[in-house]
Amino acid sequence: MRETSIPSEFDLALVHALQLQPRASWSELAPLLGVTSGTLARRWERLTAEGLAWVYAAPGRAFSRTRCTAFVLLRCRPGARQRLAEQVSAFEEVVTVELTAPGTADLLLDVLVPDVASLTHSLTERLAGLPGVSAVECLFATSLYTEGSRWRLHSLDSAQRGALGPPGAGPRGAASSGALDDLDRALLDALVRDGRLGLAALGERIGTSAATVRRRVHRLIDSEMIAFRCDMAPRLTGLPVSVTFRGQVPTRDLNTLHRTPATLPECRLVAAVTGTSNVLATFWLRDIGDVQRRETAMCARLPSLTVVDRIVGVRTVKRMGHLLDGDGRRTGTRPIRPW
Repeated sequence: MRETSIPSEFDLALVHALQLQPRASWSELAPLLGVTSGTLARRWERLTAEGLAWVYAAPGRAFSRTRCTAFVLLRCRPGARQRLAEQVSAFEEVVTVELTAPGTADLLLDVLVPDVASLTHSLTERLAGLPGVSAVECLFATSLYTEGSRWRLHSLDSAQRGALGPPGAGPRGAASSGALDDLDRALLDALVRDGRLGLAALGERIGTSAATVRRRVHRLIDSEMIAFRCDMAPRLTGLPVSVTFRGQVPTRDLNTLHRTPATLPECRLVAAVTGTSNVLATFWLRDIGDVQRRETAMCARLPSLTVVDRIVGVRTVKRMGHLLDGDGRRTGTRPIRPW
């Protein structure tokens, strides 16, 4: 097993700063955290080398409005689960793969594709046809009220958060029509692997100038086609238990989800979905006993919510294209190409 150092309060503050401004330079962050830019660079290098934290590009808000997001529950035959998890992790459209405790499903997948036709192909031609798959259930996301890029540690004080400004602050390019060319896609591939690559390094990697990279990155951010995330292993979050609640609310209450369960601090995802239940909510928790407490708190904030299922994750194999070991540390990348 790979050894890792014990994260410090400084590590948590650094990661929180990068959640707010994932591509900020070390010289911009150094005064805020009271150290030199060299110290920050070395600390980040250690965190990434140990698989404890990483920055990457993920689909932004425009993706959910113009493309297709789905949550897929796979049932499989006994003994096939681990093999299937490894197989589906190789699919570019399957961005997240989670092994779950026995119950409704054996695997919970996040699938991002350009359109419904692409999803249908993925479900019928690729996933359902894998040896060992016994059942497939697909939940289309009709609205995302919160998702992983908005989840935060709470390690910086209010003054430090204010000094950083709103996420993504800074110069922006012109709005994009949403059309991507080959150079955009090459840029996205590089940023999915490492969201902190500098402009010159990105230009060298994809065969263009730093100025072109700057314009295109700004355009992709401005159009909300991408959002940068700083993600981390449970050793840093202190939240090793993942649970996904499936629930039902009256249609009139769906648009209150952004100010009810989504405001709970451990909430990673709230979506309105198709299927027999119309709400999906994922929480990261400290222990299994928190499952009931979070459910109680969620229902207290939204009394019309009825929870119909609780899917407990036992291991995340892949998260937004990044491969994780049994401790949730990043070990590699399988780039996603949903655009």
